[in-house]
Amino acid sequence: MLLNISNRNEGRRIARSAARGFTLVELLLVLIILALIGGLVLPNIIGRAEGAKVKAASSQIDRLSMAVETYYMDTNAFPDTLDQLVDNNSGVSGWNGPYVKRSILKDPWSREYVYQYPGEKGQFDITSLGADGQPGGEENDADIDNWD
Repeated sequence: MLLNISNRNEGRRIARSAARGFTLVELLLVLIILALIGGLVLPNIIGRAEGAKVKAASSQIDRLSMAVETYYMDTNAFPDTLDQLVDNNSGVSGWNGPYVKRSILKDPWSREYVYQYPGEKGQFDITSLGADGQPGGEENDADIDNWD
């Protein structure tokens, strides 16, 4: 009978230690490991996202250029603004649009594309000022245009 009681106490001691949970040191160690992994992985993900926006802007500029050229073929005139690719508010004869969706009139950074007619580099110029929104720049901040 005595043996039985000591086995019960041993079982309670094991159950108590199993239900104890994590120590502060163990939690801190896990947080440090997560911070290190985040510090190594996060910059790569952010860099790729900006690179994808640059490619998207270039693709949108190509689509806008084709839409401007189609507008020209239909109306025998270039649009004064990119808004004329979506709405025929000026009553241009021969307009057969909309030529693009309104959402494509903004670059991936939610800024209006810079449209210039007549253009300095071609018949018309379409430019996105890149991630920084300033003329010039390098890498993701570089201007994206329809003449390069």
